[in-house]
Order: sequence, then structure tokens, then C-alpha cells
Amino acid sequence: MLIKPPRFILCLLLGALMPFAYAPFNIFIIALLSPALLILIWSDSSAEQAFRSGYLFGLTMFGGGVYWLHISINMFGGVTLVGSILITAALVAFLSLYPALTGYISKRWLSKNEKLWMLIVVPAMWVLSEWCRSWIFTGFPWLNLSYSQSDTFFSAITPIFGSYGLSWLTIFIAALLALIYRSRGRVSVVGMVMLVLISITCLSLGKIDWTRYTGKTINVALIQAAIPQKLKWLPEMREKSLELYMNLSAPHWQDDLVVWPETAIPAYPSTIPDFIDKLTQLTSKRQTIFLSGIPSLEHDSRKYYNSVMMLAGQKTGWYHKHHLVPFGEYLPLKPVLGILLDFLQIPMSNFSPGNQSKPILTNDELSIGISICYEDTFGEEVIKALPDAEVLVNVSNDAWFGDSLAPHQHLQMARMRSMESGRYLLRATNTGISAIIDEKGKVLKQSPQFKATALSAEAKLFQGATPYVVWGNLPIITLALLFLLFSLLIQKRFY
Repeated sequence: MLIKPPRFILCLLLGALMPFAYAPFNIFIIALLSPALLILIWSDSSAEQAFRSGYLFGLTMFGGGVYWLHISINMFGGVTLVGSILITAALVAFLSLYPALTGYISKRWLSKNEKLWMLIVVPAMWVLSEWCRSWIFTGFPWLNLSYSQSDTFFSAITPIFGSYGLSWLTIFIAALLALIYRSRGRVSVVGMVMLVLISITCLSLGKIDWTRYTGKTINVALIQAAIPQKLKWLPEMREKSLELYMNLSAPHWQDDLVVWPETAIPAYPSTIPDFIDKLTQLTSKRQTIFLSGIPSLEHDSRKYYNSVMMLAGQKTGWYHKHHLVPFGEYLPLKPVLGILLDFLQIPMSNFSPGNQSKPILTNDELSIGISICYEDTFGEEVIKALPDAEVLVNVSNDAWFGDSLAPHQHLQMARMRSMESGRYLLRATNTGISAIIDEKGKVLKQSPQFKATALSAEAKLFQGATPYVVWGNLPIITLALLFLLFSLLIQKRFY
């Protein structure tokens, strides 16, 4: 039986509202009410109907939330507008399977007790689906529920359980709202008491400092040159680009740390030795740590890397990006799909992944946790630099996605990494949004988009480890699996 027309429309509407829960809109209540209504629809559905309604919800949620992917495919990938829209639509169709399967599996095998299903099964299934989405086919964690709550007091649990723990709490509250609406009398009262207790607990947790301020601060400058993506890789633009970065950096070489964004230097170091020497002399004379995104080449293996170069006087360091973007930075199944390298026409689309065990750069006085571009959307990867790193730095380039929702969503996800780690995160981007984020995830200072600027401020250094840094995603994923097993055993024994 197909979904009735009113439910068909309602599911599409609920999904279409979801992007407004995230940056730049930040209407966080939508991420509680919209899933709550979806859960109510699921509760009155068969497993097959739950799959369809979840899929419709996903289509408009991801369709509205990540539509911007077609911009890079079309404008910089050499694909026609129609082709880029079709490719993006195919990805949206795939992503929609996650909420669809959440509804189907939970209703098919674990829904005999409605209260147990709402409060235990659905939250556990939802979190597991988000976690699977973060690693299947290298992962795409955009629009996880947790990011919608980054400005609420519920986010206080993030240093303990990470973003997936916050997703669990968000969907649990949504399920609790659905149960309160559905129930009467004692159950409804108990549900409201639980909401009050959750709020009090989160408010209390928000007062805890999970990491220690070392008493040291550094002066930092994040350089945003705002070079359009279509000009960035043109050979005739190289000297102008480097000159612009140098001019923006000139007032800041006395600072402790100067950061240029991802591939800010659009050339291999071996092809611009004079420029690298000039930077080395500057950092040595001024005792400045300099970080810049730059492509690098390993001559022996002929491997190319998307890298961050550190210059600190006579000391140098390198970090090579580990988590690459499929089709953007490397080609999956290259022997089979190699012809696409020429078809895509994306500069530097044949990188190799780095293999550093810890993404840290240090000059013996300062330890910096490094991530490149969308590596900062994976909490489990950022914490590899901890607890050694005293500050986090992300270099990125969201110019691929123009004036869309992407840069705002990406900044919101970066803020979650600060909350999880209890560290400042310094985010240097090509066209924005560059930002200085404190250890609680608050943006202290940010740049305007598409404007050349140098963002400078003081950054505090921190030591220690949050519970999330120690345990990562293991506790929350283990709990989700145990809850599902518990629910299955209860159903077999009593129903």
C-alpha cells in the first residue's frame, strides 16, 4: 500500500524544513519537531510505508541541504549544468536511503512495543545510520542532527559523547515529544519531567571545563585572499596570487602564527624555490610559525599530496591530507574509471592520501593539530592529534561551492570539533568563512565572505583530554548496538 497523499506531502514538507535547522538559519527547533512528526508517521505505518516516508523525508532534506554540490561539479568539474544536477540528484537519492532504512528496519523487527520503539529503538537506529553515513564510500556526514543544536545548551554533552551523542539526544527529545503527544496521563507527565531533567543536566554540564587553559596565548593571523576558484589555478595568476597573500600577511609577520588556506600556494615547492626561501627567511627573522596549504610531490614515488607546509625558522614540517574527497581529489577504482580524470578536468584531482599516525606539526614550542578542508567534519580524525595538540588549525577552500549554504554549514561543523576537543580551532579559508573558534565552539571572530582580509586575534592554548578525545565514538556506537540487542531480546521474550 502506498503512502496516502496527505502523508506523502507531509513527509516531503518535513524534510524540506530540515535545512533551516542548520546554519545560516539556525532554527534549531525544526530539528526536534520535524523528526518528531516523522516518528509519529512511522508509528502508524507498516515497515514498507516507513521506508517510503523516510525516503521522501530524505529526498527533500538532502535535496535542499546539499544542493550546492552541483556548483563545483558544473563550474569547476567540466560537467554541464544538467549533468551536474543529475549527479547531485543521484547522491541525494543515495543519501535518502539512510532515513528510509532507519524507518524500515526499526518497524520491521523492533516495533512491537511503541514506547520502547520510540525512546530506545529509533534513537539508536538514527545514530547508527548517521555513523554509517560517515564512513560508507569514504563518508558524507553533512546534516547530522547534532549540528543543528550547536547553539543550544544541549550541546554541553558534546565533549563527553561527541557529535553522535548530541545527535542521539536530539532524536531522543524528538521521540519524547512524539510520545508526549501520543500519550495521555502518567506517561505524558513522565515525559515532560524527563525533558526538564535533560535540560537541567545539560545546563550543569555546560559549566564544566573539560580541558585546562595553559595560561599561554598566541597571536594568530588567518589570511583570506578571496581568489575566485576559476582563477586560482591559472599559471598567469600565480605571481599575483602570491603577491596578494604576501601583502595581506605583511603587517602580521610579528605574530606567533600566520596561516594561509588550502592550496594557497598553487605550485609545487620545487618549482618556486626562491619564494619558499623568502618565506623561510621571513619566519626565521621574525620567529613566526607559518602554515600554508600547498600541493606537494614525492619525487621517488611520484605521489602527489594535498599538504600543509610548516616553516618555523630553519625548521620545516609537512602534513599530507589523509581523508581525500572522491572524484575531487582522487579517483576511486582508477584502473576502471581512469578516463574520468580527463573528463572531470579538476585541478590536482589525482592526490594520494597521507599516512601520518598523528596530524600534528610542532616547532618544539607549540603543537598544532592539522586538518585540511572537510577532514574537520570527522571528529574521530581530528582527535588523533590530541591530547598532544594545544590548538587546532584547519585550512580549507569552500570557493568550490560559491555563495551557497556550504560555507556556513562547514563552519558550523568545525565548531563541533572545538566542543569535542576542548581546543581553539583556527580556520583559514580562501573565500570564507575564516574564523577563530574558542574551546566551547563559540566563534570569537570571523571574516566576511569573498573579501580579501587578514583575520587576527589572540588564541588560548589548552591541555588535557575531554572524554570524547579519550574514547571517541566507541561508547555511543556500542550503546546503540546494545540498545538494539536489548530491544530485540525484550520483544522475543515478552511479545
